[in-house]
Amino acid sequence: MSNTERTAADVMIDIIHQQGVDYIFGLPGGAAIPMFDALVQSPIELVLTRHEQGAAHMADGYARASGKPGVVLVTSGPGATNTITGLLTAHMDSVPIVVICGQQTTGNLGLDTFQEADISGITFPLVKHSYLVKNPQDLPRITKEAFHIASTGRPGPVIIDLPKDVSSSIIDENVDSSFSIPGYNNDPEPNPEDIAQAAAMISRSTKPVFLLGHGAIISGASKEIAEIVKKMQIPVVNTLLGKGIFPETHELHLGMPGMHGSAYANKALINADLIISVGARWDDRIAGNPDKFCPDALKIHIDIDPAEINKSIQVDCAIIGDARKVLDKMYSLLKPADTEKWLKQVARWKRDYPLKYKKEGKLKAQHVIEEMAQLAGPDAIITTDVGQHQMWAAQFCLTEKPNHWISSGGAGTMGFGFPSAIGAALADRSRTVVAVVGDGGFQMTLCELATAFNLKLPIKILLINNNYLGMVRQWQSMFYENRLSGVDLVGNPDFVRLASAYGCKGFRLKRSADVKKVLTAAMEYNDGPCIIDAEVAQQDDVFPMVPAGATLDNMLLEPPKYKLDKPEGST
Repeated sequence: MSNTERTAADVMIDIIHQQGVDYIFGLPGGAAIPMFDALVQSPIELVLTRHEQGAAHMADGYARASGKPGVVLVTSGPGATNTITGLLTAHMDSVPIVVICGQQTTGNLGLDTFQEADISGITFPLVKHSYLVKNPQDLPRITKEAFHIASTGRPGPVIIDLPKDVSSSIIDENVDSSFSIPGYNNDPEPNPEDIAQAAAMISRSTKPVFLLGHGAIISGASKEIAEIVKKMQIPVVNTLLGKGIFPETHELHLGMPGMHGSAYANKALINADLIISVGARWDDRIAGNPDKFCPDALKIHIDIDPAEINKSIQVDCAIIGDARKVLDKMYSLLKPADTEKWLKQVARWKRDYPLKYKKEGKLKAQHVIEEMAQLAGPDAIITTDVGQHQMWAAQFCLTEKPNHWISSGGAGTMGFGFPSAIGAALADRSRTVVAVVGDGGFQMTLCELATAFNLKLPIKILLINNNYLGMVRQWQSMFYENRLSGVDLVGNPDFVRLASAYGCKGFRLKRSADVKKVLTAAMEYNDGPCIIDAEVAQQDDVFPMVPAGATLDNMLLEPPKYKLDKPEGST
């Protein structure tokens, strides 16, 4: 073997390191051993997880916090299929991750051999692209292509299905790895006429609203948005994943609209004469009934993905392109309109319909979450799981900067919050990371406490423990005559003792009077992960609420005094 001949796995790992990768998350198995062997001499740190789903969520959290692709390495068969939920989560939220799956040898493909699964076929709808590598000479090129596709245009997950005989093959490390992808337009040039039309619409509007989504964060458009908001005096609302694109303490920020958004954000959308959507896909949790969404408002949609244009909401002006570039080109064309009356009205709504909760009585989840966010500070990264606590965190954790809020929006993946916090903590060890989780979702991936403990990551796990699958219970209470089914989490463990069993620290919180004291003690503990077991009111509900399929003007500010009909087609 010449000095330039190495295993394909060794060459691949070197190329991955050249992409700026610091960590690979995964679990080994027979078909992936050549790749794990190549990591022994690599500067890339292997994060050994306790489950492949956790590995995918860690890579996702790392990617969102760092802006770099997250990488997962697993074996074939069940190792590969265990990443599917993580792939869906990343796909729905446009997160760049590269998942490398070991596979049976090429000669055994299709023979149903041990731990064989057609992972490329299974995941076809969930990935931006997938590769089944049969020629070892192609692996260097494919590796570079995979990272390029995952991280450009509208980001998303990419699968590399890698047979064991391919990764074990000897190749020349200098093999040509250049690539060209015909038809892949990852950076479409926006049409100047569309930009001019949008600028004219904004300049004429006296009641405009910005609707900012995750695409604006991916684009890095914070500066451009702030400049236009200042020049044009336009109020801002953001989607769940758009939190942080514009400072939430700014006087023109109105919070999150939609199903559990603020009343004043929803009122602003309902009464606007123009809605400017930037990197938001008019999700049903925002739009409710798309056929009746804000019919009196003109709509502008800026998005890099042409597939999102007019998909659910028909718009009056569409601009296909990178949000930051579009807004930068638009700025000089804008002429300030008179929005003074509009801003006064918006300010009145903000004053008259504040987000609120009662601190009296049993410990409230909202109180604990709000206090933790204040103690953590504006530089902290907040990750969440999915459920009531997620909505309360969205309402009461004020996010000031992009990439400081990490949550599963499109897929609504329970079990995401804690492992994504591990990835986020590795992206920047200097930052405080708080995982806000529920007692339902946390138990789906709590085995990763061992991973966090071994890494000595001082993650604060704020466990909202109400012994219920709270969001489903709320719906059953409101729409199914309080017929509760499958939501009572009988037999929850003692989470403080559970933390101790994993070598972590546990704090118990039961009384409102102890909130600041207990949370301060948790914030000061930095020897590893800690769980704050907050035993909160069991049957509290999230308000405001727009029933699924309803229009925004049907939002409820408090529990109804009568049974609601289940919205048609609601989920």
